[in-house]
Amino acid sequence: MNATQPLAHFLKLGDLQSLVDALLQQGFDVVGPTIEQNAIVYRSIRDVQSLPQGWSDHQEPAVYRIQKTQSQQRFRFNSSPDSWKRFFFPATSEIGTAKLAGDGWKFETPEEPTPRIALLGVRACDLAAIAVQDRVFRDNQYVDAAYKRRRSAALIVAVNCSTAASTCFCTSMGTGPECESGFDLLLTETPSGYVIRPGSTRGEQLVGELPTTVATAAQTDHAKEESENARQQISKRFETDDVHDLLLGNLDHPHWNAVATRCLSCTNCTMVCPTCFCSSVEEVSNLAETEVSRVRQWDSCFNMGISYTAGGTVRADVRSRYRQWLTHKLATWQDQFDVSGCVGCGRCITWCPVGIDLTEEVASIRDEPQ
Repeated sequence: MNATQPLAHFLKLGDLQSLVDALLQQGFDVVGPTIEQNAIVYRSIRDVQSLPQGWSDHQEPAVYRIQKTQSQQRFRFNSSPDSWKRFFFPATSEIGTAKLAGDGWKFETPEEPTPRIALLGVRACDLAAIAVQDRVFRDNQYVDAAYKRRRSAALIVAVNCSTAASTCFCTSMGTGPECESGFDLLLTETPSGYVIRPGSTRGEQLVGELPTTVATAAQTDHAKEESENARQQISKRFETDDVHDLLLGNLDHPHWNAVATRCLSCTNCTMVCPTCFCSSVEEVSNLAETEVSRVRQWDSCFNMGISYTAGGTVRADVRSRYRQWLTHKLATWQDQFDVSGCVGCGRCITWCPVGIDLTEEVASIRDEPQ
């Protein structure tokens, strides 16, 4: 065994409830995959019967559907239309209040209780996305205090992928399909159970509460085969070399017009993206105008109003808004945070109503430089 590799344990398929019970007993709200409205989404669970056992999904550009399989595994599906970012960066949150009293206005920052959430089933691409959001909200000079509290209180149980969709390209982005870091506990699901590796002190303590055995060589080999199966299924490739300079050097390329004729500016891609962080702030008052709440909510660079500046909209057409999204995601994000804003999860491709594929759009600009 590699000296740096923590000891692998094995948990039988029928004993997964012990993990959920241990997390609940520690006071965590366990959030995991479940089926709702014909999609696999992340919700609070208390029983492993809520997990999508025997279900998988089919994804391609503009296509998503779940399907029943013969497998009894619980995590044999691909990325969800849901993403974990909303648990650290909620879609709507109150960030300030003001109340009018006899001596004037009193301003306060809400101090809501910090939820203790255990995320069950986080994939490698989403671990990478969480790390990206950490750079945006936590690990720079402008810290989002609420994000930092939620993030610090959370526990992450990751799961290695055993399958891949046609829209996945994590191998091109260096983010998967195997989980390398950023988790407290890592599961690799096999037909008979779970090979478990701790990734933190909390993870090691958690393993001690489970009815595990030391994983045999055969069990760890089977786990490696599951991960290799996912890697072999990834067919989409994205050339990342010089993409920063390629995009910023072709801001007037005619292909932006071609994309604009297809793009609906619907914001789907940014809503499902696990790293997009655009938001807007609105002040909501009561009828007497004696109480005001400042509310932050998700927004999108595809919305015309987000570029409203000094009495006018900067990006008034679809062409400029799509270009802003793609160049920020793949180029200027590097300038801001020294990392790509894309983790190769493929959600934006699956959930684009017209099937726009960012890897193909960049390839078109690369093949026909301005």
